[in-house]
Amino acid sequence: MVFENAEKQLEKAKKHIKLASETEETLKLPKEALSFAIPVRMDNGTLKLFQGFRVRYNDARGPTKGGIRYHPNVSLDEVKALAFWMTIKCAVIDIPYGGGKGGVIVDPHKLSKAELERLSRGWMRGAARIVGPYRDIPAPDVYTTPQIMAWMMDEYSLIVGEHCPAVITGKPISLGGSLGRGYATALGGFFATKEAVKKIKVGKKIAVQGFGNAGAHMARLLIEDGFTLVGVSDSKGGAYLDSGFDYKKLDEIKQKEGRVDVYPGAKKITNEELLELDVDILILAALENAVTKDNVSKVKAKMLVELANGPITPDADDVLHKNKQFIIPDVLANSGGVCVSYFEWVQNLYGHYWTEDDVNQKLEAKMVKEFNATFDIYKSKNVDMRTAAYVLALGRIDEATKDKMKL
Repeated sequence: MVFENAEKQLEKAKKHIKLASETEETLKLPKEALSFAIPVRMDNGTLKLFQGFRVRYNDARGPTKGGIRYHPNVSLDEVKALAFWMTIKCAVIDIPYGGGKGGVIVDPHKLSKAELERLSRGWMRGAARIVGPYRDIPAPDVYTTPQIMAWMMDEYSLIVGEHCPAVITGKPISLGGSLGRGYATALGGFFATKEAVKKIKVGKKIAVQGFGNAGAHMARLLIEDGFTLVGVSDSKGGAYLDSGFDYKKLDEIKQKEGRVDVYPGAKKITNEELLELDVDILILAALENAVTKDNVSKVKAKMLVELANGPITPDADDVLHKNKQFIIPDVLANSGGVCVSYFEWVQNLYGHYWTEDDVNQKLEAKMVKEFNATFDIYKSKNVDMRTAAYVLALGRIDEATKDKMKL
């Protein structure tokens, strides 16, 4: 189902750009799709097998790049779709990468730290045949962390017999991670939202679905810039406060209680009710398929920002565009993470590291430039922003494919 959504988005964009037949053909299937078992010795002495995946979708523009997610609902279909989206995303933000993605079917919350380390090192042993600093560079995604990236980088270094920080990004600073990487997805989304607000006149009342790393940082950045957060949710429920949440207090409650719906004085709401709030901007920072044809008619926000991957289905996309509700699509809105991952990779290869301000300034320049390139296509071709982003990306992928094949 997830991959079908990706294919629908591709077909929609292809109506607005002429691609070489070779480009169309190479985008139909992933270049490599690896499925493998990960044997893990559990703390109680038993052996358990976990299912791992790594997909390299397209490498026309460079080595493939994409995160690894640990989740009970991971599937090969989902990983293929996410790898395809990464292909588009890297082209939208104009970095020299193709798209990849990985995952493990697991609930990491049920593992001890030692079991998590053994699983993570096992994933790298299974995927090492297609991973490498000039071939495929993983990164964190849902429920994976800098610590997990550190274990994986160390395992790969053991396999190849040399210290190899450039094989993976999102690492701790002590192991070659980039300053600013921890909140880069949110910061990129913030820069894109600020550009959008200059062009699409909307108010400053916001709601955030998904108060994880990206959603929490996005809320903080927008509140600091004068926006009012009236609705927020996580996997355990949501909260509404008409006067607006205090970010520091909200973050403290999340850290202490592990949930946001216990904020004093706030009304408890469901994740579904959060989507229906009468706000100016709705930040979608949870999982896929949050807004569908079944609930899109209840979405009142004038602007939607996709910090998560695929939170709006193609059917819902069409309705929102028809209703003149502006979307900053995932392949643009959350590309700050992969952009700074690229910066981390470059720093690893050179052995030269930038200041946090340098990283953030480079990210802002990228996000502003590519938002405006997408917006120009949105206006000139009279299409929705997602289709505009795809047209921009496909043009770049097509150019690289033709140059390689001398068509």
